[in-house]
Amino acid sequence: MRGLARLVYAPQPLKTMMRTLAGAAAVIMGLAGAPSPAYGIANGEAVPDGRYPFAVKISTIGIPTADGGKRDSSCTGGLVSPHWVITAAHCFHDLDGNRVSHTVAEQTFATVGRADLTGKDGFIADVAQVVQHGEADVALIRLDKAITGISPLTLAGRKPVEGQKVRLVGYGLTSPGSTQTPDRLRTGRFEVTSVDDTEMGVSGVAPRATTSPCERDSGGPYFTEGSGGAVLIGVVSRGPECPHSGPDIATRVDAVAPWVRSVIKDDVVAAAPPSKAGRAPSSPVRATPQTPTSAVAGFSPVVLVTIPALAVGFVVFLIASRRRNRRSRGSHRRR
Repeated sequence: MRGLARLVYAPQPLKTMMRTLAGAAAVIMGLAGAPSPAYGIANGEAVPDGRYPFAVKISTIGIPTADGGKRDSSCTGGLVSPHWVITAAHCFHDLDGNRVSHTVAEQTFATVGRADLTGKDGFIADVAQVVQHGEADVALIRLDKAITGISPLTLAGRKPVEGQKVRLVGYGLTSPGSTQTPDRLRTGRFEVTSVDDTEMGVSGVAPRATTSPCERDSGGPYFTEGSGGAVLIGVVSRGPECPHSGPDIATRVDAVAPWVRSVIKDDVVAAAPPSKAGRAPSSPVRATPQTPTSAVAGFSPVVLVTIPALAVGFVVFLIASRRRNRRSRGSHRRR
């Protein structure tokens, strides 16, 4: 394991040896109990493999710029049917900032069901069509192939209420000064703070009060979790520079749900049944093993219990060995 020093043993007084063993055990236990690195959504946390597989990264490569150059960018979205992804309308615009119903980059593709973007889980599909709502900051993109084995988000049928707790996932930047999006999906907990006709205010709750979406989290799904699966409540639209406390603005999904259904109604490919808390069910494409919540940083509970037992056994062995060495003239060193 990276960061674990090699343990070297040489004959020494018993107290010193025990301190060495205790120190080594502390290193091992410290590494086992160390929390995973924090990622954005600003002041958010990492999503383990296989969790929230309906999250989508929308990559745009070779976007024309006003000076005749090219740039790359991305947005976040959520799978709402096998072929369709919901995202923010402003993710597709021309050089004048006008929203357009087509892709503008040389290449636009979606990565679905892949928390770790350096891995091979999930799917990659090209964006074949863009449909703008026209008023609300929401758009639908059609993928060139069906995404199977992943339960799409369920559209909210009820108006959100102030105080309602929701979760957000996103592939965006971690701070305003960032130039590179992280390779892993991020998440945070939020609370609905206001509700308007088609929008709602949403403020960070955990891991921090300053947990907030950043640039390229646009289009990210706010959702609730339950035994019936994940229910899509809102879509990231706009807000202050991250990280910050206080609300960002999201498009209410219940307000645009009839439009969404009218667009995706012909998508008749059957999706997998909803699974607990948005986890990906078993799939013939790729099955992603889940990380047990009781496991810490790659160590199972059995290993965590075994480490101290091995240390005690080793001390007993050293005592017996030391007694034998007293009756012999030579000594040896183990590394």
